[in-house]
Formats: sequence, C-alpha cells, structure tokens
Amino acid sequence: MSMNKVIHAAVRRDLGRFRTALGTFRDGDRGRAAGLLRAWTNFDAQLTEHHEGEHEIAWPAMRSIGISGSTIDSFDAEHEAMAADLATTRAAMAKLGSTATRADADAAATAMEKLQTTTVTHLDHEEAETETALTQQHDDPAMKEMGKQFGRRVGMPKAGIFFAWVQDGATPAEKSALRQSVPGPVLAVIGGAFGRPYRKEIAPVWR
Repeated sequence: MSMNKVIHAAVRRDLGRFRTALGTFRDGDRGRAAGLLRAWTNFDAQLTEHHEGEHEIAWPAMRSIGISGSTIDSFDAEHEAMAADLATTRAAMAKLGSTATRADADAAATAMEKLQTTTVTHLDHEEAETETALTQQHDDPAMKEMGKQFGRRVGMPKAGIFFAWVQDGATPAEKSALRQSVPGPVLAVIGGAFGRPYRKEIAPVWR
C-alpha cells in the first residue's frame, strides 16, 4: 500500500465520521458543534494540503514513473470539482459552528454528502490509475525525492499533526504501510511531540 493510499484512507474515514456526526446532531448542542468545527478545520487543512501538494510535487514525480499527462489532467479536473465542494462545505460547517442548530446541521450534512461523493470518486480513480506504479516503484529516485519534498513543504509541527491524524482509526495494514514510508523513530518523535494538539483537541471528537 502506498503512502498516498494511506492518506486517502484517512480522508475517507473523516468524511464518514462527519456524515454520522451530522446525522445524529442534537439541536442546540454548542459543545458538539464546536468540536465538529475543530475537526473540520483540521480535515479541511489536511485535504487542501494534500491536493495542492499533489499539483506541485506528486504530479511531476508520477509523470516520471509513467503516469500519462492526460491521466493527470483528469485528476486536476477532479481536484477543481472537489475544491468547489470543499468551499461550500467549509461555509456550511462554519455556520453550524456558529448556530448549533439542527437545520444548519442538515445543511452541512447535505454539503458533506456531496463533498464525499466528489472526493471518493476522485480518490478511487487516482488509486486505480496510480497505486500499482506507486507501490512497484516505491524505491525509484523520483519517489524518494517526492517524499523529501513533501516533508520540507509541511515542516515538523504540521507533520506531527498529520501523523496523528492519519493514524487515528487506521487499520493495521495502513499503519504498516505508513511505517514503510516513514521510519518508526520519526513517527514516534515528530508524531509524539507535535501531534499533541490533534490528540487533545480533535481525536476526542470522534470518541
């Protein structure tokens, strides 16, 4: 399993969690609304960072291992649709965080459902077109350089939150794949020290 698929699994998990949470939201529950908004803010940042990073870093690396330009162009079109639905859902979640009403939870649920459909459709397509190449050519110099560039892009504080998020609810297979891409001591140190904000403020929202 590639690191890309591990990240996609975390995206899918959160979208499912939001759908469930919004479906059971109780009118006037301001504490729950605030918690969901915190979780959304992290999710929004993680998904935005992922797809923007793909434009800048992953696409050139994928081209170098044989993914066609036309395929990558189709990914870009899907990213544009996803970004539009992300913006709509961002506004809906902000409103719910402010009002904590059942009506606004329903509106956010509708936006989230559309975002989930658009996003999962793209993730499924991307994995179908790239997963075999990413796993078979894991040790290609372009792949190793891609990993280094992503690391430099986010920095340690963001990386710590990312590692905590991507492991929250991950399957054993996903955690194993993560450790194949990121050395265990790095996960322990960076995820331990810089992942505390996620573990303290966001992970409890899903418990």
